[in-house]
Amino acid sequence: MSKPYNKNGSKDLTTGNPMRLILGFGLPLLFGLLFQQLYNMVDSIIVGQVLGVNSLAAVGSTGSINFMILGFCIGVCNGFAIPVAQSFGAKDMKSLKRYIANSVWMSVLFSVIITILVGFLAKHILIWMKTPDSIIDEAYIYIFIVFMGIPATFLYNMTSGILRSLGDSVMPLVFLVFSSLLNIVLDLVLIKPMGVAGAAIATITAQAISGIVSLIYMIRKYQHLSFEKEDWKFSLTHSLRLCGMGVPMGLQYSITAIGSVLLQTSVNAMGETIVAAVAAGTKITIFLCCPLDAMGSTMATYGGQNVGAGRLDRIHQGLKDCLKLGIGYSLIAFALLAIFGKNIALIFVDAQETEIIRYTYLFLLGNSAFYVALAFVNIVRFMIQGLGYSTFAILAGVCEMFARGIAGVFLVPNFGFLFVALASPFAWICADAFLIPAYLQVMNRLKRKQAT
Repeated sequence: MSKPYNKNGSKDLTTGNPMRLILGFGLPLLFGLLFQQLYNMVDSIIVGQVLGVNSLAAVGSTGSINFMILGFCIGVCNGFAIPVAQSFGAKDMKSLKRYIANSVWMSVLFSVIITILVGFLAKHILIWMKTPDSIIDEAYIYIFIVFMGIPATFLYNMTSGILRSLGDSVMPLVFLVFSSLLNIVLDLVLIKPMGVAGAAIATITAQAISGIVSLIYMIRKYQHLSFEKEDWKFSLTHSLRLCGMGVPMGLQYSITAIGSVLLQTSVNAMGETIVAAVAAGTKITIFLCCPLDAMGSTMATYGGQNVGAGRLDRIHQGLKDCLKLGIGYSLIAFALLAIFGKNIALIFVDAQETEIIRYTYLFLLGNSAFYVALAFVNIVRFMIQGLGYSTFAILAGVCEMFARGIAGVFLVPNFGFLFVALASPFAWICADAFLIPAYLQVMNRLKRKQAT
């Protein structure tokens, strides 16, 4: 039996106990996500405590458009990593190098086009979303600067995705820890004199540095791959395969986010207090859901390597083991939020803001009661993506989009804040209703393909 860790630092997930491999690979991913969300939360904490509720609402009002655009970028990079993981699992080093090289060229192309496009449209989108006049100027300043940092987003996520596809989930964590600490320092230095612009500059600067360091590490660490001039030539075949994986994953995030944009539009119409409460609740939710995100990312690499190696027998067992972890964590998170939710809200706003705290707590309760449904969404969807069936992930995103859209357009205006809190759970349940049968169909396809 081959060892799961190779001398070069990569990790083979096609042999060994699935539960141990999932934990060993997923824990560094988890800590990385926690640190990533930490410096996102620090922006909001310092903005809320130093600049006030309106500035917190301004930053929070950009959350859905931020997720729609940056989520697409992150999804594309994660999709680019899947052919790399599959080539690694199949031990096809020639294809591995061509996919890595063409990931670089496609990332450059995507980052330039997206940066120009969203920079031009940012203000128009905020107006369309009915962002309150009292916060729209700060919201635009913040999101415009963040969008100008899209090349840094691509750089970091491309390099991290490649490292993870080779089984290295530790070094991306190290880079994120450094980046997070740098972001916190820059927040403390820049937010007070520069306002929300300082928060945005701190975030993109930290991510850019993390991406550069990741790139330098990857070049030096994997010198044994021996890239030649031929490997760096643009390949239409490899690029189309990368786009075939990356674009659907990116669209999955963006399509899902369209529903969030519709929901945020209804939230914006409810005033600054509700906007601030949802902003705080969303930040807390994203942070607490990092373990579920880590499990999903682990399944993408696990599925990619094992399908590349033809080890279909290991795929279903790995999924079941990961779901056990996801369900257990979801129940614990709900219990913690039910007990300490109000206290956690205090990190964003002053204790005198009792109305914001109450709405934040209700939002957290509504979301966390359905974290089990979110666990299935993340774990099953990313497994399907890792197996190479990204189209199913898009369709799951469409389910989420329609569910959040219905909540934003019909339920929230007619029934109020309750359906702001329940909109995401509604979307998760709809996605699960599609994903679980889709996974079974994918496995049947793979078994028939292997049999032939």
